[in-house]
Amino acid sequence: MSAVATEIAARFQIGLNVTDLSRSVLFYRTLLGIEPSLTGSHQVRFELASPPVSITLTPGPQRVGGSLNHVGLRLADSAALVEVQRRLEEGGIATQRQEGVECCYARQSKFWVTDPDKNLWELYVLEDDIEHSGFEDAPPAAAAPALAVWEHRLTEPVPERLSHADASLDEVRLEGTWNARLESLRPASLLAEIFRVLRPGGKVAIHGLAGNRPLENPALPGLAALVQRVPGIAEMLDALQQAGFVGLYYEKLGDIACLPVHDVELREARLLGWRPFAATASAAQRVLYKGPLARVCDDAGTVFPRGVPVAVTPSAWQALQQGPAAGQFLFFPEPT
Repeated sequence: MSAVATEIAARFQIGLNVTDLSRSVLFYRTLLGIEPSLTGSHQVRFELASPPVSITLTPGPQRVGGSLNHVGLRLADSAALVEVQRRLEEGGIATQRQEGVECCYARQSKFWVTDPDKNLWELYVLEDDIEHSGFEDAPPAAAAPALAVWEHRLTEPVPERLSHADASLDEVRLEGTWNARLESLRPASLLAEIFRVLRPGGKVAIHGLAGNRPLENPALPGLAALVQRVPGIAEMLDALQQAGFVGLYYEKLGDIACLPVHDVELREARLLGWRPFAATASAAQRVLYKGPLARVCDDAGTVFPRGVPVAVTPSAWQALQQGPAAGQFLFFPEPT
């Protein structure tokens, strides 16, 4: 694949909503092997000359459903296919290789890779045309299972118990819930229930207003009048940590106070946390922190100096690989 040419008569454009812009930019920079032609907080664009394609990444929520099955990219030869796969694997991005596959009336060698928002990419070379589709003896492809999600909003009562089985949900979303009064919210009880129903590796997302210190009865204007209490930024972190969640991460924390009230700076915040994977006694696996800081430390106290391989448990390895900082680490193959 080559960088953008100065003049192209026509080109396809693919526009993708992404939940984490910086992580997606890292993935597509590695996949395509080029730098973006446009960078900004609201959109990033990659321009390829061969094939003539423009790929734009826009921060935004993922929509349920849609008609996209996967995105395919045909490369010129096997050497190009091997080079792209090598670049991804060395960047810690897992791929799935298939040699001499018969499908779509063609024989292909290919590999599959998913981006941070689970969009499926097929990169392949065409080896030969064939007389049959290649699907005659194959079972129907199973649809990707939908995420099991429970969502609560500020306008709804907070249940004492969630009507879900243990470890049955992939994600819990709290929209404004933390802006209810403490006596109706019961944070410790609610988080214990969320921890119970999430599967290991499942995510909780808390979205609402937070302040540099707590504020009771803020009496805000407009729709914000529904807000009965504003928690402190550190208070939300402490509550999730005490409930046993790990990988705590402010996906959004406004750098501008949207509503200063009574000397309290109110900001829109979206805090993420994960239920940890079960501990395992099997062999350790290695990861390498790539930077940009000199070193980082996880919730378990493990220190990752920049550029130094560190042995971690398989559960910690899995948590890092699925967390928001995955792009900052190199994941070495599992021991054989």
